[in-house]
Amino acid sequence: MKNEIGTPIDENRERRIRDSFARQGLMEHLGASINEVRRGLVSIRMPFRPVLSQQHGYFHAGGTSAIADSAGGYAGFTMFPENSSVLTVEFKINLLNPAQGEALEAIGKVIKSGKTLTICQLEVFADSAGSRSLVAIGQQTLICLAGRQDAPHTH
Repeated sequence: MKNEIGTPIDENRERRIRDSFARQGLMEHLGASINEVRRGLVSIRMPFRPVLSQQHGYFHAGGTSAIADSAGGYAGFTMFPENSSVLTVEFKINLLNPAQGEALEAIGKVIKSGKTLTICQLEVFADSAGSRSLVAIGQQTLICLAGRQDAPHTH
């Protein structure tokens, strides 16, 4: 049970995830924050602001994709060795419904964790007035950069 997806992780590992996330200027710009961190599972929330919209008033797919990518990346990172970092090799996202509501929540979940490559499932939900709808799904491949730390915090 200890190593199953969704189980709690130790404090140091969670701090490493949150510190890495804090280095992402784009996430700060989007107003996104980590909502949950578990082994192989991370969720990120992004509240709606007009600056995040597209021409019809929905969340822009760029923001939707960005939080999905980061949620999957950090889900994978929860399972990587301590002296490593993470990069996305590729991801695909399908936009299923207009992303409208008070906030989006992206959930990244590890499907297969390997020594070098890790595969994640991505889901993005829109929350609005107590209801929740699936607005995007995707898949992602990550690479574990063993022996390589994140860049220093620059902002």
